[in-house]
Amino acid sequence: VQLQASGGGLVRAGGSLKLSCAASGPIDKIYAMGWFRQVPGKEREFVAGFTLSGASTAYANSVKGRFTISRDNDKNTIYLQMNSLRPEDTAVYYCAARKGQTVVLVTTVDYWGQGAQVTVSS
Repeated sequence: VQLQASGGGLVRAGGSLKLSCAASGPIDKIYAMGWFRQVPGKEREFVAGFTLSGASTAYANSVKGRFTISRDNDKNTIYLQMNSLRPEDTAVYYCAARKGQTVVLVTTVDYWGQGAQVTVSS
């Protein structure tokens, strides 16, 4: 599957952005889908994700209560609504897909999107 991320940009601290990730084919009950982010010089880290069934979600502690992952299976698309953004949220955000129960570990991801730059100014 190919993943196309969009929606990144520049926003002031406290603002909001919504990322989208469109898959080239069906994702429902085929892939566990999620979002990761990476800052230059640091390891890529998990942000949020769905289980394979799509019934459960997981979030990194740093984004709980501020970010929300959602999906539209008819459009083969997942989203990441980011509210109350902070300068430390600045990163390239990647959508990810895994043919497994969860997509939490970077090393288990099967497919990556191309990345979307999110920059939060103070």
